[in-house]
Amino acid sequence: MNNQRSFFFNVDWVTVFLYLALCTIGLFNIRAAVYKPEHAGFLDLSTQYGKQFIFIAVAIVVAIVILLLESRFLSALAPTFYVITVLLLCAVMLPGLGHRVGGNQAWISLGGDFRLQPSEFAKYSTCLLLARYLSGTNIKVTEIKSFLIAGGIILLPMLLIKMQPDDGSTLVFCSLIFVLYREGLSPWFLIVLGIIIALFILSLVITNQWYLIGTLLTLGLILIYINRRDRKTTVGLLVGTILCTSFVFAIRPLYDHGLKEHQRERIDVVLGRSKDTKKVGYNQNQSKIAIGSGRMWGKGYLQGTQTKYSFVPEQSTDFIFCTIGEEWGFAGSIVVVGLYVGLLLRIIALAERQRSPFSRIYAYGVASVIFFHFFINIAMTVGFMPVIGIPLPLISYGGSSLLSFTILLFTLVKLDSNRMGIV
Repeated sequence: MNNQRSFFFNVDWVTVFLYLALCTIGLFNIRAAVYKPEHAGFLDLSTQYGKQFIFIAVAIVVAIVILLLESRFLSALAPTFYVITVLLLCAVMLPGLGHRVGGNQAWISLGGDFRLQPSEFAKYSTCLLLARYLSGTNIKVTEIKSFLIAGGIILLPMLLIKMQPDDGSTLVFCSLIFVLYREGLSPWFLIVLGIIIALFILSLVITNQWYLIGTLLTLGLILIYINRRDRKTTVGLLVGTILCTSFVFAIRPLYDHGLKEHQRERIDVVLGRSKDTKKVGYNQNQSKIAIGSGRMWGKGYLQGTQTKYSFVPEQSTDFIFCTIGEEWGFAGSIVVVGLYVGLLLRIIALAERQRSPFSRIYAYGVASVIFFHFFINIAMTVGFMPVIGIPLPLISYGGSSLLSFTILLFTLVKLDSNRMGIV
């Protein structure tokens, strides 16, 4: 039986401190990104930073409520939370109910300027249900049935979000493969995924695909010759070589006809196949200029020229990191990156000290989602990844994003605070 003397009993305050630090950094940098002298107050609700202040206050209240809940409640209601978010993902696509922003019908209007984005909360409910299922008796991801069910839990919200269409949020769910890997999935899945990504990039960068095909065939034949005495390995290498070669042949048609024009243009800019800095490459180019202009120590708070004159679109949301880079410089950027790395390492440490499989699996889900957002968002702003439109956790402007990450993180804090009990 759980013995909870108070809501703060055994709470991991390191995680709470990192959460509050990132929220505070976010608030100040949102203010810098959209600052207007005539609306200087933090509580001016006509501004994004005024609304974000309210979002943070609400999020902290929600965090306290979660810490007061019974841990078993979170596990027991995982299927209910999942069904609710799936229904919301369906509802958002209904005419008259769903609200379109930036080309995606991914929002439900709550009145005024306040909107709810169900896809943000779908990440939480999916992590929760995935942990509930994988922690069940005799469930092993190495078995086909268990793997397919776990994959189905992840795939359903992905498909619904893709229909909105919100490609950035869809891709976030791919990060949950790390949860399956931690629970016993063969590392070959990650190796194959890495090979697919590498071949995709190489086939687009190398102008003459026959060079790549020739290299693959040569490498395959060398490996087959070295392992010729091991029949099983030889057959595997032969099949792998054929599949890789066939995939290279298929990439160009898939790229040209399977992706939308703006998606191809964004990838071309990142890979250097296009030098368009005034149209599709404008956002990233201005973002890199802003970050580079900050140099070591930055221009100072509210002193960023790129920020002040709104050269970077979506600077308070997807491109908030360029505000940090311009006004706080390399030093400030490293501090922010360090806080995220510290948070991720802390989450993994919490995961490994759990006695309950449910808590451990859920913790790895939290780490995977936060890592994907953090890595992709920053890589996007510095030009290493194409623009896919996902927020920087706890820092980017947005009530749905902040609230969903708060619930995601503090559910883990609650589970960890009760790790000596049975969850």
